[in-house]
Amino acid sequence: MKKLIGIFIFLLLSFNVMAAESSAGVDKGAEKKGLAIAVEADKRDTGWGDQEATLQMILHNRHGDTSTRKMHNKTLEVKGDGDKTLIVFDRPRDVKGTAFLSFTHALKPDDQWLYLPALKRVKRISSSNKSGPFMGSEFAYEDISSQEVQKY
Repeated sequence: MKKLIGIFIFLLLSFNVMAAESSAGVDKGAEKKGLAIAVEADKRDTGWGDQEATLQMILHNRHGDTSTRKMHNKTLEVKGDGDKTLIVFDRPRDVKGTAFLSFTHALKPDDQWLYLPALKRVKRISSSNKSGPFMGSEFAYEDISSQEVQKY
């Protein structure tokens, strides 16, 4: 009986090792395929120069109340590096004039600043704060910057 249990444990461990080895090979293939897709998407997303947009963000709280924020966005593509984006809030009145400036870099950390007109101050968004909420939304500051393949 002890011999049978020992054989069973040996077989169980052998199957676990084989499964781990085979899944590691699958992960590398999937990783390469994912990187190839990201590189191709990045190639197709270059050469556009600049972009302007008017945006609307609707925030819902847990009580079902909504608030709408309107803003305009200007983005400039920088060849060989990331993008430069400026978002300025137009409405409501309590956030009007608030501006967010982001310089995305290909390899080094992004530079981000927030201008608060009520305080007449510019606040630099530190790396440790980039996961914090952007203007009361569920977006984080890192979600607002453009994605660079070289960082992944």
